[in-house]
Amino acid sequence: MSLSRRFFAHCLACAGLAAGFRATPASAQAPWSPPAAADRCPSKWGAADTRGAMNLQTPEQVQRATRLIKSGRVVELGHKLETAMPFFGTRRFDVHLKQQFINPQANRRGSNEELVVTEIGQVGTQLDAFPHQTIGDETYNCTKVPEIASRGGFTKMGVDEIGQVFTRGVLIDVATLKGVRTLPDEYEITVEDLQQAMSRQNVRIERGDVVIIRTGWDALWGTDNARYVRTCPGIGVAAAEWLIRQEPIILGSDNWPVEVAPSKTMPDASLPVHQLALAVHGVHLLENMRLNDLAGAGQSEFAFIMQPLKVKGGTGSTVAPTAVL
Repeated sequence: MSLSRRFFAHCLACAGLAAGFRATPASAQAPWSPPAAADRCPSKWGAADTRGAMNLQTPEQVQRATRLIKSGRVVELGHKLETAMPFFGTRRFDVHLKQQFINPQANRRGSNEELVVTEIGQVGTQLDAFPHQTIGDETYNCTKVPEIASRGGFTKMGVDEIGQVFTRGVLIDVATLKGVRTLPDEYEITVEDLQQAMSRQNVRIERGDVVIIRTGWDALWGTDNARYVRTCPGIGVAAAEWLIRQEPIILGSDNWPVEVAPSKTMPDASLPVHQLALAVHGVHLLENMRLNDLAGAGQSEFAFIMQPLKVKGGTGSTVAPTAVL
């Protein structure tokens, strides 16, 4: 690291501590590794279960969510799908307009359409289905991936099986708690951060919620894509475990993996919270959310509505979630 970069890092650390940031020494955390199959399976919903925490969305949950609607204001939480989005690797989103065609009848009806070339499950604001992530060759409920994989998609637990999500949503605004536009690169959100933000907002997590964590990272979307995908602040393993104990159905954030990247708890691991949420506990992840408008609305609980695309056997879906206030 150059002298100037070391100086910048030192200044950022000092400023962060002054603003309420606290680094967690690696020695203070036990390294995390995926639990053995015998320790995570069968799921608490049974060996044959394929829905995971979505089992918590009941008719009563839906009715409870409707009672949160006071003004009827709709706040969109999804980014536009466009070529200017951040991408990883060979993921892409290309639109090719099929220009106007005038039909031969006397009324001269014209029509337009487009051809879209994209990886539909893993671009833009997106929901991860369980087969998207594995521990070895096993996904949620210790299901062997080769046993459910086919040329046309997965035969079980595809994104088409999730269905409509309509439940209570909770925003935990860590960026505002810290008084920053965005949390620092690679900042790990702790349990204490979450609890302080919830106390400040006077909100709590209830069983069956969609829990959304705001880092401010979406300020970089489309403006600094290289930085957006290089690293990001987010929840660590300890915070994820604490959140999952509150029994949410989805964990979401305005960054690309929900979790901090790279991991602080397990520096040599690749996205351990993905394994913890999807493969171990059956909790879906909702990534790349647009949360600044919701934060500006000043309402921490709301009716959350989202319908994944019914891509049969798909590993995920681009989505356009909404909060209704």
